[in-house]
Amino acid sequence: MPVNTDSVLLGAWANVDNCNKILDIGTGTGILSLMMAQRCNATIDAVEIDEASYLQALTNFEQSDWGDRINAYFCSIQEFAASTSSKYELLICNPPYFANAVKSTNHQKKTARHTDTLSFENLISATMHLLEDKGRLSLILPYSEGCIFIALAAKEGLFCVRKTNVKSVTHAPITRLLLEFATLPQQVAEDYLVIADEQNNYSDKFRHLTVDFYKFF
Repeated sequence: MPVNTDSVLLGAWANVDNCNKILDIGTGTGILSLMMAQRCNATIDAVEIDEASYLQALTNFEQSDWGDRINAYFCSIQEFAASTSSKYELLICNPPYFANAVKSTNHQKKTARHTDTLSFENLISATMHLLEDKGRLSLILPYSEGCIFIALAAKEGLFCVRKTNVKSVTHAPITRLLLEFATLPQQVAEDYLVIADEQNNYSDKFRHLTVDFYKFF
């Protein structure tokens, strides 16, 4: 699966302060784990259910400068949560979000994009089991799905504490939500990020956020 803007945004935006252990849920080919390793000194566990993606992630980790700090697991997050006693300061996830849409015939794309293998309820349950008391969950979702996730999570005691509304261009509607959750409610820190202007020039804020990860800046 190719690296997409969502993953780069999330990996650059997630708060890695005071992280000793990070869990990447649905790592795909490993982009978020590699970004976390580049940004901090934490040990990172990466879980992936698709075998081809898992094998590619293993290769990517081994060929990186941080392979000694990244551990890959070929299983679902439900299986991982049931089998580990580990707790994490940060859980990070670019989750599947299509619940009732026409599905791709490509198995990898179907697994990555649809909630059949990881529903929002499953993700929230795993988070509550794996998160340190003062830990946080960071994820990115389309606007409408993000609003649904915020409501579902609050019912289970997981509260949105930070939110960035993402627009592709200045006058476009909000297309993505970067979201951070914690188990203690607090006032939501909210801001906006515009990726580019109408002439397709990247905004200063987007450049500043992602400059360490894009070679063309």
